[in-house]
Amino acid sequence: MTVEIERRGNARILLLSNGPVNALSVGSGFVAEIDAAVLDAQADEGCHAIVIAGKGRMFCGGADIGDFSGGSEKVDALRRLILRIEGSQKLVIMAIHGMALGGGLELAMAGHYRVASRDAQLGLPEVTLGLLPGAGGTQRLPRLIGAGNALDMMLAGKPITADQALAWGLIDDIAEDDLIAGALAMAEMPWLLPRPTGALSPPTDIDTVVQAHSQFVRNDALNRAPACIVDCVSTISTDLAAGLQAEAGAFAELLSQEASKGLRHAFFGERMVSRLPGIQSGIGARHIGKAGVVGGGLMGTGIAISLLSAGIAVTLVERDPNALDRAAATVRSTIERDVEKGRLSASAAQRALAIFSASSSLEELADVDVAIEAVYEDMAVKKDVFGALERIVRDDAILASNTSTLDLDRIASFVADPSRVVGLHFFSPANVMRLLEVVRGAQTSPDILIAAVDLAKRLRKVAVVSGVCDGFIGNRIFEEYLRQVWFMLEEGASPAQIDGAMENWGMAMGPCRTMDLVGQDIGWAIRKRRAVEQPDRPYSRVIDRICELGRFGQKTGEGIYAYPDGRKAVPDPEIERMISEYSAEIGLPRRSIGDAEIVERCLLAMINEGARIVGEGIAYRPVDVDMTLIHGYGFPRERGGPMLQGDMIGTSKLLGRLNIYAHGRNGWAWKPAPLIERLAADGDHVGMLNE
Repeated sequence: MTVEIERRGNARILLLSNGPVNALSVGSGFVAEIDAAVLDAQADEGCHAIVIAGKGRMFCGGADIGDFSGGSEKVDALRRLILRIEGSQKLVIMAIHGMALGGGLELAMAGHYRVASRDAQLGLPEVTLGLLPGAGGTQRLPRLIGAGNALDMMLAGKPITADQALAWGLIDDIAEDDLIAGALAMAEMPWLLPRPTGALSPPTDIDTVVQAHSQFVRNDALNRAPACIVDCVSTISTDLAAGLQAEAGAFAELLSQEASKGLRHAFFGERMVSRLPGIQSGIGARHIGKAGVVGGGLMGTGIAISLLSAGIAVTLVERDPNALDRAAATVRSTIERDVEKGRLSASAAQRALAIFSASSSLEELADVDVAIEAVYEDMAVKKDVFGALERIVRDDAILASNTSTLDLDRIASFVADPSRVVGLHFFSPANVMRLLEVVRGAQTSPDILIAAVDLAKRLRKVAVVSGVCDGFIGNRIFEEYLRQVWFMLEEGASPAQIDGAMENWGMAMGPCRTMDLVGQDIGWAIRKRRAVEQPDRPYSRVIDRICELGRFGQKTGEGIYAYPDGRKAVPDPEIERMISEYSAEIGLPRRSIGDAEIVERCLLAMINEGARIVGEGIAYRPVDVDMTLIHGYGFPRERGGPMLQGDMIGTSKLLGRLNIYAHGRNGWAWKPAPLIERLAADGDHVGMLNE
């Protein structure tokens, strides 16, 4: 039973009890059970008031997003429940503790009065899923707190505290002690009569607030939800039914659009990637209380800051005295700056600095639970570090490498027990970027893998597990993306055009600007290694010509772009001339390349390589590929990731486009992934690639 019913005096208490978040699932029958309990209470002549509360750690975390996959029809059941509660002739009081989010807050607003615990948080986060509140939120919230406050809440998608909710009028009281007792005390007030939220007067600030917000929200080309929220608020009038109908129509429209599909896919994907297929249940994660970081460069310092912020003691080891001093100073200044910017409390910063130490000696790592190597990307250097660590750290300590492309199994072979070695590929800056690629070696033990994923959660990162291959998941896909970018440069596109096309499509940063930011020398070193290892997969040499000039990006003041102020990328006529001369040198007539071709070639390259990675078992699931690209490479969350994009295209059409490119210039780079060929041959059209 998911609704527990209790009678106290002349009141009925309905306790919602449906899993950890009391999700308002229609498919499971939970909403129908609440509806039946409300109907029964309304028919009970001895019941004069109904109190609805949540059991467990929260009131209600919202609707079951899984209900949305088949369309918006299931939301109708929740809408009917809310109207029934709102229209009750008996007093309905909502007792809110923990979270009241999304549909949970819409349910709470159906009550005639609301009392909350001091720790309660209330919000409508639907905009983060490309949706709007679809069960009356756009019509009821403004009636309670005004159009301005309501739009601020719905457009930000962030919850507010109980104190703020009380000040705005979203709740009527805060219970300092027993929440249910507080709700019952309110129900016993003889002057308190049913007060349907939908019958409250429309807010007086609608016109001015809508006008102020309209221009701002229209700029969001990918996610139309903000504009639809403003439009729905603008429809508020004394005719509640008309407003609810407009809201329902907008919700159904948004639910079918790409942005909502992508955002919902990302929402579920972030939770799914931490589930490790094939790992025996019941294996507990190891405790990690002390960590050692070897290497005081940009990556090492970022990793140290990330660990410290999670309350993990860190010893940073760097043998160069000057580099050690710089690294220690960077760690301290970054933590202090986080306090200044409000990201960290002063007390948390003091605790972090108290558990940080820096040393030039690896011997200081003798008692760490995990040692993370973050030294130069060279196999000989890695071998020296791991050999030394094996002699120094405890036998049960985890040995982790931050390598981004090197063979983890070879690194693991440098120690006597390779089962204790795992890859922890952080993305720069490590204390900011959310992605952590956890690389499972051929002999990495399950408990080590679980510990690595658990560590990522403590660091508030999205952990994606990858098998061993050159570049793992992210860099391997990004390499094929860049291959097409460099080819298009020599064929006729300009750097600014390619960057503009991809940024307009939604990428956080265009590929040319990205590599200038990362450092062109890093990609150059990888390409030189690839030229020896994979001579049958050539790159355009045009990018190497730029590197040969010593133009490595922002850090040298010049790369593909010029950086006169050290930060802003400015197109450089010298580079554009050099690119044109290179095209002439290789006998390639330059042509006009449209933005649509740029986007298609970049996207198809990512989809095809992603499908290859899934087919090879490097990634557990297609969603792992998507979360890697979203959280590590600036792929637009609203697009859902390359594999979801492949689903939207459909494997048959996808195979056709790949084959067309495969018969063109550099056709070898477009050989379709076996997974795509197989799914297309099986008759699949849409929706199978990401299962």
